[in-house]
Amino acid sequence: MLIKTYAAAVAGIQASLVTIEVNIVPGLHYYIVGLPDSAVKESLLRIESAITSSGYFMPRQKIVVNMAPANIRKAGTAYDLPIAIAILASSGQLPMDSLKEYMMVGELSLDGQVNAIRGALSIAIQAEKEKFKGLIVPKINIKEVAILKNVACYGISTLKELCDFLSGRQLIKQTYIDIEKEFLKIEDSSTTDFADVKGQNYIKRALEIAAAGAHHMLLIGPPGAGKTLLAKALPSILPPLSIAESIETTKIHSIAGLLKAGQTLLIARPFRAPHHGISDVALIGGGSNPQPGEISLAHHGVLFLDELPEFKSAALEVLRQPLENREITISRAKSTVQYPASVLLIAAMNPCPCGYFNHPQKVCVCGAQLVHRYLNKISGPLLDRIDLHIEVIAVPFNDLIEQEMPEKSNSIRQRVIRVRMLQQERFKNFPNIYTNAQMTQQMLQQFCKLDNNSLALLKDAMAKLSLSARAYSRILKVARTIADMEASPTIQQSHIAEAIHYRSLDRANWAYS
Repeated sequence: MLIKTYAAAVAGIQASLVTIEVNIVPGLHYYIVGLPDSAVKESLLRIESAITSSGYFMPRQKIVVNMAPANIRKAGTAYDLPIAIAILASSGQLPMDSLKEYMMVGELSLDGQVNAIRGALSIAIQAEKEKFKGLIVPKINIKEVAILKNVACYGISTLKELCDFLSGRQLIKQTYIDIEKEFLKIEDSSTTDFADVKGQNYIKRALEIAAAGAHHMLLIGPPGAGKTLLAKALPSILPPLSIAESIETTKIHSIAGLLKAGQTLLIARPFRAPHHGISDVALIGGGSNPQPGEISLAHHGVLFLDELPEFKSAALEVLRQPLENREITISRAKSTVQYPASVLLIAAMNPCPCGYFNHPQKVCVCGAQLVHRYLNKISGPLLDRIDLHIEVIAVPFNDLIEQEMPEKSNSIRQRVIRVRMLQQERFKNFPNIYTNAQMTQQMLQQFCKLDNNSLALLKDAMAKLSLSARAYSRILKVARTIADMEASPTIQQSHIAEAIHYRSLDRANWAYS
């Protein structure tokens, strides 16, 4: 008897419907077709043991499993559950009437337990689009998917529990989580507050600009100057995630298998700080079965690259395109997947190998040639994509013992939110543009018009600092953000001057200033 059940295949962060057809006919052997990977092909052994452990029998006949459409690669163990149910229904051990109403996914253990899967949220969203009555997932994944209103979500622990539910012998309660109420419970989860950072008001100002306009930043300074602490404090002044941003970010972490057991949506902006020994594949994503990399795991959050020159050149160069396009495309012979990568990049580095080049008190032992070689590890094209280059100096002793409490992150965050709302209103007629850092060249001409004095100042800086055309655009974007922070409808000369100052560490001047 031919039976159909329904599952989903995940590619990138999107899922697509997979129809599982099972037919049992006289003969022997087990066949599975439809472009399955090795994990799917091995499912028979898990399924057979799970079926017998649940009190049912495995048919000793020819079992043919077709996974349609055949042009989509089927990977992972999430198909165990729908294949097992289809086999039981095809052999007459389960009723088949209600199978068309449900999408189901889950990995089976040998004893019939249903284990967690990756990408459950993407699958749930697809089930809602396909207008299924219900979605059946492992109980450990239920809080992840139960945020959807238009599809009933059921969490199960065992194969037998699902069989009893489909047979009408057991009632499984639908799970639903009101995400709006969940977001009302949000508390600031940042461990580092700006008030924890003594002094460094100039750097805090630059970080506020970076947060307000979503501008990438490079911090250059000696060891112990507070670069890492400042970077860790940045998420505390970023606007809270919206529900749409939270769902998209959670989908990526779900596919990567990084969600904790029983976790619902991510409510805090991600902060990813990979070690400088990371490979280019781990940084941007990839592999034979493409997985998201660190730049995608930091989507809608902060990607912090400490000791930037110590990263492999190949790893840094592959960042150029996703930093510009805010997405990463991974192409393979049989498929192409896309992962979003809208991150706020914060990089930190020493000014030289010993860390004390241009230090006011300590002597650099590197020599000009070694300093130049060290700085050359950061390519010009990558540097051009970083809007703010900030020199961090060691905190003076008087600032360390200052008794006055620095401004807390929450008050800075309120200013950042105000500026972000101003930008959203400005760009409301431009799809997928939300911040000043995302402006196109045409938008710069519309929203970043300069008077003669400002234009002359910028022209002079371009010549003296040997800045590129891309750096010119970055200065205009940063100046627009500074103007927004002062609620100025136009960019003033002072805004241009401050934006230029944040490019004064451009590579033409580092080693010889």
